[in-house]
Amino acid sequence: MSNKTPRHFLSLLDFTPAELDKLISRAIELKAMRQRNLTHEPLKNKALAMIFEKSSTRTRVSFEAGMTQLGGHAMFLSPRDTQLGRGEPIEDSARVMSRMVDAIMIRTFSHDIIETFAEHSSVPVINALTDLLHPCQLLADVMTYVEHRGSIKGKTVTYIGDGNNMCHSWINAARQFDFHLNIACPEGYEPLEIITQPAEGHFSIIRDPLEAATRSDLVVTDVWASMGQESEQLRREQIFADYQVNAEMMDKANADAVFMHCLPAHRGEEVSAEVIDGPQSVVWDEAENRLHAQKALLEFLIN
Repeated sequence: MSNKTPRHFLSLLDFTPAELDKLISRAIELKAMRQRNLTHEPLKNKALAMIFEKSSTRTRVSFEAGMTQLGGHAMFLSPRDTQLGRGEPIEDSARVMSRMVDAIMIRTFSHDIIETFAEHSSVPVINALTDLLHPCQLLADVMTYVEHRGSIKGKTVTYIGDGNNMCHSWINAARQFDFHLNIACPEGYEPLEIITQPAEGHFSIIRDPLEAATRSDLVVTDVWASMGQESEQLRREQIFADYQVNAEMMDKANADAVFMHCLPAHRGEEVSAEVIDGPQSVVWDEAENRLHAQKALLEFLIN
């Protein structure tokens, strides 16, 4: 166990722009190494604890496979195994668990939980999604854009939909990677001020989604009702009806624009089948790149 203060990845703002650029480049290298079947095991005998209070197929598979490919081991802890803050204070769980493993990944609801955990952990803590932010997804998204179109710096990205944790993460990405973000969301569904205020100048809120998508280099969306909002599904379907990413919207974007979605997607709701299954969609590369981007992150934090 090391005495040095650990680096955490709770938000894209925890790393400098130069560190993030380096991570993206490293992720692309690690992907190429895997395609060439090269063995690279810098995390031999290292252990990652994965705490899931919110379920996820992609997050679990990508972190578990990534840790295995790097020579380490990942252990899955479900809500049945660990209930943060229920039964044992979060501070105590963090102190104990971090004495036994080399890094801890948490996917939970409240962002406060992960911040408290990180404050009392002696090893790196990774945010694998909270209600506020989803920074690991953005590493994969930016990596995917770089692979397909080169640097994202100075580009225009359009986010269509709810001002949720994905929208917040795109706002932070606009600050760190230096691009402009157009956000098209209905009244009352804006991103939170704690995220938008420090990002002034990096984003614009444009109510008309077609106008927001005009001359965009990348169009991205997310589900209309996130995990925990299922009861609002029908109401949201009505409110967001004009916010579907479809062929008409993609036609407004630049001819070489790409489409992204963090998945799972609901065809016919936030995106048409024609777009997500069409030639501008890079969603499958984007999903795979969670693996490579997180491997670069694990290598950076644990070594």
